[in-house]
Amino acid sequence: MGVSKKQVRVGMIGYKFMGKAHSHAYRDLPFFFDTDVVPVQQALAGRDREGVEQAATQWGWASTETDWRRLLEREDIDLIDIVTPNHLHAEMAIAAAEAGKHVICEKPLAMSVDEARRMVEAVQKAGTVHMLCHNYRFAPAVQFAKKLIEEGRLGRIYHIRGQYLQDWIMDPQFPLVWRLRKEVTGSGALGDVGAHILDLARFLVGEFQEVSGMMETFIRERPLGEMSGGLNARAEAGNRGEVDVDDAAVFMARFENGALGVFEATRFAGGNRNGNRFEINGEKGSIRWDLENMNNLEVYLEEDEPGLQGFRTINCTEEHHPYGAAYWPSGHIIGYEHTFINLFSELMKGIADGSSPAPNFEDGLRNQLVLAAVEKSSRSGQWIKVSDLNPVTRR
Repeated sequence: MGVSKKQVRVGMIGYKFMGKAHSHAYRDLPFFFDTDVVPVQQALAGRDREGVEQAATQWGWASTETDWRRLLEREDIDLIDIVTPNHLHAEMAIAAAEAGKHVICEKPLAMSVDEARRMVEAVQKAGTVHMLCHNYRFAPAVQFAKKLIEEGRLGRIYHIRGQYLQDWIMDPQFPLVWRLRKEVTGSGALGDVGAHILDLARFLVGEFQEVSGMMETFIRERPLGEMSGGLNARAEAGNRGEVDVDDAAVFMARFENGALGVFEATRFAGGNRNGNRFEINGEKGSIRWDLENMNNLEVYLEEDEPGLQGFRTINCTEEHHPYGAAYWPSGHIIGYEHTFINLFSELMKGIADGSSPAPNFEDGLRNQLVLAAVEKSSRSGQWIKVSDLNPVTRR
């Protein structure tokens, strides 16, 4: 499959949770999508030789490196995929662009607005294709929601309510992993899961104008430890450290088009394993979506006759739905992993025609501006205009 097609030789940096998700997508993409170029899993990089070699064998990578810089020197690498902790994103992406490589990076794009801006400048100067891995945009139901909004089926948008609720760090003995250390991750729940809901809001509703937020840390000290796969971790005996990121963040927003937003991001919502949800209300109707039931989009239309009005559930698995024709017959459900496959199909199209599909690094910068505005608002107790943090002229 794809033997006669041009190959995009991938070098991926990192091999834990997201490394597994990305590897699966590269392997399965040609099975479902007939793209003009196809990915080849050329090299996997990680500091732990034993760990990276084991992952490469299991996930189908042709070679390994223990120094990510070697990937940039290799002529048999076209695309750098960054799935590392956040503090490494900027250095790696900028170096990859300067080496003439295409780049895809996990979210959030950077640790700060300044880093994100330098990353955008690097890929623009290099002229390489770039993309940001906000995979939830690529759930068929989310794409269908976008279609309904663009067609005017909801009319003028009044509200969006976005939540990302998790509970995986509620145990006070859960260790102080990298996602809970500001020097490595930048921010806590806000940047980790809040970045997803604000990206979906930008995708579906429009650009943020101003925000007012607050952030809280409930458990301020934890045993030291490291991630051990997925969202699991191992604690070290005896040693403890300070938590210096937020456990929860909530914020209100006004959009440039006049819509209002209310958002909540927390890893302390017991019973919510991965509750990424939104509801959007417009003058002609409303839509609701929940990642934990990701194939379904709930739709309400004012034009329905009285007595029949109410939310209907659309199972977005038909060939009429975005990406639906690539998979199974109607009602044959797809899952989390397919959001990455859909995203990577767009990345391959972009590399084939020399464009950077959304969400790309410019979207990452816009997201970073909103995250920074929420943090500034939390410190000051005031509404913050997003444009005040961005001196660069908007496109």
